[in-house]
Amino acid sequence: VNIKYRGFDKSFWQVKGAEKIMFGLDDIAGQSEVIIVEGEMDKLALEQAGFKNVISVPDGAPGKVKEGPVPAPEEDRKFEYLWNCRAALDPVQRIIIAADADAPGLALAEELARRLGKERCYRVTWPEGCKDANDVLQNEGAATLRACIENSEGFPVRGLFRFSDFQDDISNYFSVSDNSEMKGVSTGWTSVDR
Repeated sequence: VNIKYRGFDKSFWQVKGAEKIMFGLDDIAGQSEVIIVEGEMDKLALEQAGFKNVISVPDGAPGKVKEGPVPAPEEDRKFEYLWNCRAALDPVQRIIIAADADAPGLALAEELARRLGKERCYRVTWPEGCKDANDVLQNEGAATLRACIENSEGFPVRGLFRFSDFQDDISNYFSVSDNSEMKGVSTGWTSVDR
């Protein structure tokens, strides 16, 4: 298991050659819902807000989303820690990805969801002016941080749509004037006729 060090100037380093795992892995044992954050301070901020089922990635975020399919586990060096923690993450039903609100954070969220399965991943939106969980705790308080986590939204899944995506098209298609024969016949119940 690796050890991560932090210098006073916010420099980081780890033990070379040690197995990388997620920070706080023991905190998610047996949990059906897990929150993944980008840094250790974000994990601690969420703990302060009452969430114990939080883990942090050990290496921060990638610069951008990698093109093409997800590499095989043995070739996926940047996300080696994710494959090393697979036994703890596979049984989890709901994964909330609370990455930073910058380009690398968005890339991290996308890459994690690609590897963990978008169908069970949810993403957090931070308030205006806040970059991450720690910023929200410091600037807005624990209640706002809890609300951000509780209001996380599902990742878009290719080929899966919501009715609201087509609501205008459907309304326009069935929109007819009152005097048109397409209007139909009353059922006798005004609430159904609408």
